[in-house]
Amino acid sequence: MTNEDRQIRDKFKQKTWNEIKTNDSWAIFKIMAEFVEGFERLGKIGPCVTIFGSARVKPDHKYYILAENIAYKLTIHGYGIVTGGGPGIMEAGNKGANRGKGISVGLNIELPMEQHDNPYIDSDKSLDFDYFFVRKVMFVKYSQGFVVMPGGFGTMDELFEAITLIQTKKIGKFPIILVGKKYWSGLIDWIKNTLVDEGAIHLDDLDLISIVDTEDEVLDVIDTFYKKYSLSPNF
Repeated sequence: MTNEDRQIRDKFKQKTWNEIKTNDSWAIFKIMAEFVEGFERLGKIGPCVTIFGSARVKPDHKYYILAENIAYKLTIHGYGIVTGGGPGIMEAGNKGANRGKGISVGLNIELPMEQHDNPYIDSDKSLDFDYFFVRKVMFVKYSQGFVVMPGGFGTMDELFEAITLIQTKKIGKFPIILVGKKYWSGLIDWIKNTLVDEGAIHLDDLDLISIVDTEDEVLDVIDTFYKKYSLSPNF
């Protein structure tokens, strides 16, 4: 590479880096806008439970049907439903809320594949986000419980962030319910046999999670919890 080539390369790299830094600064305003809109709109929804799970399951899948029934039972007992706004388990949650004539919220994330608004979200309660971290704040702040259906990396991300925030007392405790004992048993066994045994967490930390199989068990966990605690935003 000649000296001239190096000078051109270095000039290009510096220009690109300066553009990146400038874009980072301006991104703050879009991030703020997403927080402001989320706080203003979700602050009015009342007590809600978030349902997480795979975007890839079809309407005839047992987990889709179970998620819809869970959402339906929760709504007829006075809870609204929040989901990630997309297909699969998210759609099932909003569909169940719609069937129960309850509040149906969708916090959609803009992705190049897979994600699109489902048709069961209340028209005034569908929000779109560019930033995963802003969206996750909304889930945690305005949910009085997490129902975690079988899912993939995104579901795990949301699950463990909530557990971490409660464990470190950054937010108040609320029910975290894993649905599907067969699906989650391997993960729970690994947590017990590796994380606990190696001293990475305390055995008591497992008390932050409930594991159930049915919609009635989900409702029982949430109702039992809120006999002791008031319903409010989590931080």
